[in-house]
Amino acid sequence: MEHSAPALQPEPSAEAVNMPEQMPEDFAFSVRYGITAKNEINTFKGTVTKDLISKGSATAKLRLTDAERSKIYRQMREMNVLGGMELEIADKSCRQIPYDEEYWIIRVNSEQKALNWSGEYCQTTPDARKLQKLRDQIVKLVQSKPEYQALPESVGGYD
Repeated sequence: MEHSAPALQPEPSAEAVNMPEQMPEDFAFSVRYGITAKNEINTFKGTVTKDLISKGSATAKLRLTDAERSKIYRQMREMNVLGGMELEIADKSCRQIPYDEEYWIIRVNSEQKALNWSGEYCQTTPDARKLQKLRDQIVKLVQSKPEYQALPESVGGYD
C-alpha cells in the first residue's frame, strides 16, 4: 500500500466524496445567465424564467425528469463542480459592455456551492467554458419543453 504522492492537488477521486456516484435525493441547482442574468433555470423551485428584455421577464413552472436531472448530475460530477473550479480571469486589461454573467447554486447532500463568472474581461477560463457548455445543454433541453415554449417572446435587445 504505497502513498508516495503528496496531496497538494486534490485528486478527482478525493473530490468525488463531495459528489457521490449516485445522484442524491436532494440534488438541485439553479443557474442565472445572460447579459443581465435574468434568465434562470431553478430546480429548487421547479421554475424557468425568461428575460423578455424590454418587457421584463416571465416565469413558468418546469420540472426536469429524474433521468434529465441524473444526466446533468453525472456531467457536473465529471467536471468536479464542487472541487476547485477556476472561474476568475487573471488578465483584466480588456473590458467589454454588455457581457454575459452566470450564477450557479448547486446542492448535493445538503451542501450548497455557489459558482459565478462573467465575460466582462473579454475572456473566460476553461472551467467557466465547461460550465457554460453544460448550461447551454440544459437551456436547449428546457427550451424544448412546452412550458418554456408557452412563454412570451423577448422584445428588444442589449447594446
